[in-house]
Amino acid sequence: MKYDHQTMSKETEIDMKDVELNELDPEKQPMTADGQAAGGEKNGSVKQKVPEDEVTFTGLSKEELMKVAGTPGWVRTRWVLLVLFWLGWLGMLAGAIAIIVQAPRCKPIPEMNWWNEGPLYQISDVDAFAGGIAGVEAKLDEINKLKVKGLILGPLHTSQADKPPALNLQVIDPTYGNRKDLEAVLEKAHKKGISVVLDLTPNYRGASPWFNNDGVSDVMEKVMDAAEYWLNLKVDGIKVSDLTFATSSPEWSKLQSALRINSTENPRKRLLMGVVESVSADTVSQLVNDSGVDLVLSNLLGSKKGGVERIQAMDILHSQQMSLAWGLGAAQRQQLSEQATSPGLMRLYQLLLFTMPGTPVFTYGDEIGLQALGDESPKMIWDVETEPAEGAAVNETSEAARTERVAMRKWFRSLSDLRGKERSLLHGDYYSLSSSSSSLSFLRVWDQSERYITAVNFGSSSETLTLKLAPTEGLELPETGTVKLSTDEEMVVDSRVPLDKITLKPGQAVLLQFPYTG
Repeated sequence: MKYDHQTMSKETEIDMKDVELNELDPEKQPMTADGQAAGGEKNGSVKQKVPEDEVTFTGLSKEELMKVAGTPGWVRTRWVLLVLFWLGWLGMLAGAIAIIVQAPRCKPIPEMNWWNEGPLYQISDVDAFAGGIAGVEAKLDEINKLKVKGLILGPLHTSQADKPPALNLQVIDPTYGNRKDLEAVLEKAHKKGISVVLDLTPNYRGASPWFNNDGVSDVMEKVMDAAEYWLNLKVDGIKVSDLTFATSSPEWSKLQSALRINSTENPRKRLLMGVVESVSADTVSQLVNDSGVDLVLSNLLGSKKGGVERIQAMDILHSQQMSLAWGLGAAQRQQLSEQATSPGLMRLYQLLLFTMPGTPVFTYGDEIGLQALGDESPKMIWDVETEPAEGAAVNETSEAARTERVAMRKWFRSLSDLRGKERSLLHGDYYSLSSSSSSLSFLRVWDQSERYITAVNFGSSSETLTLKLAPTEGLELPETGTVKLSTDEEMVVDSRVPLDKITLKPGQAVLLQFPYTG
């Protein structure tokens, strides 16, 4: 009996385990009212009935499509759509042709060289830069901000005043630096898109640029040899002074040939630049035509003091603007400040030079109004934007001069930037408007670009300019113009002024703009 009791206990334990295993987990209990999921499925399961015969759309067969496509309704629809397509296409073609025919044709851009694309920056005395030629290389980043297209360096060669035997145009005066210094300038300048012109005026320290008539052939031979030497060193051009005297030499043509030698290593076109002083506009025009030089720099702007004379010079020379350079003091390797004696006049002449037909040439320091003291070249000032330290004693006169230099450089850079962008100022046509003994105005126009009017009064009293344009086909002045730049604070930028009469205060200038209207 004992054995039977133990056996029954074991069977009871097994039965209870079966009950526990068969019992559903409470979380898996069916959610039906009677405790069992429909269809005997557990909670969360979905029983889907799949129809035995599922119908799928396979589209029309080829035979059925061809049968439908051949019906009269679809045939008419296709023809209507086809006709509409071709009518629309022909309409768009006709419209495009009408626009092309009626639109004004663009005027072809004239042939330009690098010296036509922006101002030239003349460093006549590299000693004015700390370190000489090396100092020029160190300041190329600052010079590049002026958006100049070329540097005119020197003269740099060894020479003794009025002593031809001491002339050596292929050796740099050691007080300025050496050949490696110049090569560093060339490499860095070219990377920035700036060309470098070397002044090879032989007797630059003496009385006459070419010494005298007796030995001019020998001197010209040396200049020709030096030109080939420096051009092989990747110099971009040669400048000489007293062009009228130089071109009278029979050796002049050899110098021209030396600059025309093609170089695969230096694809930039070489510049032959000549300087003339105290000659008429007619003589300058003749030199442009006959001398074979690429660019003639004259001092006409400085030698002609009246507005009427200056306008007449521009009237004669504007058609030759691609071979013409203008400066005020640059022909004599002097600063602008020597002739423009006030900050207002310096701004006025900067505006005039940047907007005249031709290449503007500036001497170093003109961008800040650098003043020359005596006969020596002034030292260049670079730290104009360095303000006095907080709490430091300030010299009011020095601080006012520094502030003025900062403002003038900003003015210079805005003019340089504008000239490089606007086709009317870069290579546009020129029309004189008015002139008097102390004022002048002219118009610059190019094709469908913005038009610009320059008006300056360099006199000592206010003057009212009456702007009149000679009858010109397809060109007339509007009633008003927009002030683009002005030296007069009362002429606010972007304000509009009437163009029939413009009143300018003493020493003031304005650049006006008006749009092209087809």
